[in-house]
Amino acid sequence: MFIDRRNSIGFLSIGILSAIATMPMPTLAANLDMNAINKMDRATFTKTLGDVFENSPWVAQKAWDARPFDSMTQLHTAMVAVVKDVSIDQQLALLRAHPDLAGKEAQAGKLTDSSTVEQASAGLNALSKAELARLTKLNADYRTKFGFPFIIAVRNHTKEGIFFEFERRLANNTDTEFANDLQQVYKITRLRLNKLFGSN
Repeated sequence: MFIDRRNSIGFLSIGILSAIATMPMPTLAANLDMNAINKMDRATFTKTLGDVFENSPWVAQKAWDARPFDSMTQLHTAMVAVVKDVSIDQQLALLRAHPDLAGKEAQAGKLTDSSTVEQASAGLNALSKAELARLTKLNADYRTKFGFPFIIAVRNHTKEGIFFEFERRLANNTDTEFANDLQQVYKITRLRLNKLFGSN
């Protein structure tokens, strides 16, 4: 599998420390009802679940065809099946729709609500200057080597664990990391559905 490389993103201003730390934490919707989900038309379904896969509402739009769903697990399985069924180029676009950890989007306050809460849960909104510099370099090194961002289900890791996984995975080849990133996307989206349905 061939994947285009991308240029290094470079180092960010240390001003990100205060920018991220002072960002308000949004409150996400919760307690969706599966019966209501099954009755939604495609547009409403996509609007309701379009943010589950980061900046990729097309996943929800296509998953609508698999209704009715008996459970949240079946819904998630249908959404994952949509991703697995598309081309490598579309999967790559899905990965590239994710932000860097504590990156430019966070600095500019442009993360999605879900990403803002998730990154804060691992303490990525309160990094020391040294930690931020280290993470910025890891982001750049990873993008330069693989051509897509490092993705990890941050809710399942401590800050230290994220750094460990980042450095460990940098030693892998592109095909391995492409697969790893997709698996992490599936974990992230399951956690997001858990939250939306009040299951966590």
